[in-house]
Amino acid sequence: MKNKSVNLQRTESLLEELIPEALSSLNDHRIVSLTITEVDCKNGKYDAKVYFDASDFDNAELKEIRAALRKANGAIKSYILGATSWYKCPDFTFLVDNMLEKRTRMDDLFSQISKSKKNEEED
Repeated sequence: MKNKSVNLQRTESLLEELIPEALSSLNDHRIVSLTITEVDCKNGKYDAKVYFDASDFDNAELKEIRAALRKANGAIKSYILGATSWYKCPDFTFLVDNMLEKRTRMDDLFSQISKSKKNEEED
């Protein structure tokens, strides 16, 4: 993780709370309960990468979700501006967070290694 200022970290944390609230206020069933895992702001709060968990969706659903998020970008920004006293809201880029999937694969590998070691010790 890069060294970020306290203000930027505070902004990211606030956005991690406000974006799900904004999504839940929308009438789109595809994105209402979307799990936001991380927000990565650039210096100056002009751009933010928003990572969401997509482990429960297939490729066709992901395509629809991304389109819905792009369409809802203005409404999300309006909600955040209304909830804060900010002059400008960052432009959001929504990305799939693959870290949960990678962690699951790593856990599976470690369990396989553990089982094979136990089997070798028994032999």
